[in-house]
Amino acid sequence: MSCRSLISVAGALLLALTVPPAVALVLPGTGPHVLAAAEAGTVDARVAGAALAAGLALPALLVTVPLAAVLSRRFPARAVLPAGLACLAAGLIGVRFAGTVPQVAAARLLQGAGAGIMLPASLVLVWQRRNRVLAAVWAGSLVAGLLVATPLALHAATRAGDRAAAPFLWPAAAALVAALLCLAGRNEPLPASKHAERSQIVLPAAPAAGLAFLAVASSHDWSPGARLLVGCVALAAALGLALAAARDAAVGSPLSCAVVMVTAGLLTFPLAGPLAGPAAEGGTLLPFGAGGAAALAGALLAAALPGRGARAAVPAGHALVLAAALVALLVPFPPRPPLLAAVLIPLGLGVGLALAASLRDARAGAALFGLGVCFPAVLAGQLMALSLQAGRWQRVGPDTAGERLSVLAGGYRQWLVLACALAVLLAVAAWRPARRPPRRPARRAAAPSDGAEAVSAASAG
Repeated sequence: MSCRSLISVAGALLLALTVPPAVALVLPGTGPHVLAAAEAGTVDARVAGAALAAGLALPALLVTVPLAAVLSRRFPARAVLPAGLACLAAGLIGVRFAGTVPQVAAARLLQGAGAGIMLPASLVLVWQRRNRVLAAVWAGSLVAGLLVATPLALHAATRAGDRAAAPFLWPAAAALVAALLCLAGRNEPLPASKHAERSQIVLPAAPAAGLAFLAVASSHDWSPGARLLVGCVALAAALGLALAAARDAAVGSPLSCAVVMVTAGLLTFPLAGPLAGPAAEGGTLLPFGAGGAAALAGALLAAALPGRGARAAVPAGHALVLAAALVALLVPFPPRPPLLAAVLIPLGLGVGLALAASLRDARAGAALFGLGVCFPAVLAGQLMALSLQAGRWQRVGPDTAGERLSVLAGGYRQWLVLACALAVLLAVAAWRPARRPPRRPARRAAAPSDGAEAVSAASAG
């Protein structure tokens, strides 16, 4: 292997380890910027406006991902990635100097757009290596990032007088190093994308834009029931697109990659996030780290399995997610660290295992389409979880700290019951298309397991 090839492999590995966590750390709407707004003006409306502005990153990201996915297939991905890094860096720097709510909103929109550009570009660069292990590392890093993003953000936000310690800059800096290595290394482009593939990849952009608008609009005095309805509609749209793509020649995959992406979005960030508040107050982040490590271990296990084992890994991963939700239902809220680890380890292991297994035989177009439905599922899960807690809060009207904790616990348990039902539904949805491989186009884009097959078309470099 030549020196440039080694540099390219190192860059792809660093990208797989850094870009997904850097993107996930943009998602939480609670961080140092919210504390800064609260300190600058103690008026409740200002703090509420700052919190709303801080939540704009996720809507911006889910609209940007399908568009950036098309750009990453149409143009060299190693040229698209620096554009995303520049947007993300501008947002990260800008939010630290933002003095007004509109400035916070603009910075968060830049962060979301930059993250939405980086993630598809990093996936294409990893796919260019045609290496199953690198693809598994990318999948495990994405799941791990979704699990640890909220507790890390809350932990940094509660550190008095130390706003510079927010966990947002170091993954972006590491991703910049990885991007430089990819620019210096040797890249083998994927087969040229056809119009049919690009038109399918961009398909989630329209419903994502509608969901982003509804999510922002619903934050203005909508009832919890209305926001819950928006979340259910968003999930139905994401799952419908994933099921429609399962049999498609351009973006279908044998192991239901798009459906498993919906699982990864719906049942990681929204399921682990409500547990992060008590953990951050107690300084207990080790269970979340263990869950992230389990996600990477599950992804690497999926890469090592034989073909039949990979097919069984998708339902097995969903079974582990269901087991994690059932354990969370049985333990007290907030759970102590050992019980919290008993929830997060099978959750990370199951999602990492299922996602990496579903990506094994997926083409680049299928993986990029899956990303397009993953983050609408994240937002749908957030809307459902928070709406259930807010609805219970309105009905009870707690006064004491104990009552408030009881109300939040009750709302979270309602979300867990719904999550159990959704885990079963998604397992069935992922299993049915996996029974028969989708119809293959005449010329297919290489999957990570295709080996180092030489390709002459230079569509994404």
